[in-house]
Amino acid sequence: MLRIDHVQLAIPAGAEETCRRFYVSVLGMEEVAKPAALAARGGLWLRSGAVQIHLGVEVDFRPARKAHPAIAVADLDGLARTLARAGHEPTWDDAIPEIRRFYVADPLGNRLEFMGSP
Repeated sequence: MLRIDHVQLAIPAGAEETCRRFYVSVLGMEEVAKPAALAARGGLWLRSGAVQIHLGVEVDFRPARKAHPAIAVADLDGLARTLARAGHEPTWDDAIPEIRRFYVADPLGNRLEFMGSP
């Protein structure tokens, strides 16, 4: 194995604009055009540097409240402030003393972990 190419999270049908407001406007990710064969399925693809998140429509949607991607960021405190200002309050976790990290839920309830870059 070489690397993880992307992580996919589920969203309900019609939630793309809500996700754009969070992932693009708040987190600063870039939306990537989906191949035409996949675009008809709904959802969206996002990228920031080497991090790729695909949001796919799931008919029987339930948010991932335990399973989650963990994303290393350069400015953890700055991201926490940005999220809090946008109404997405981070929950800090010190269970691993040598790693600063927090969790936040996207607007649909999917759990995301952000951790400081070493």
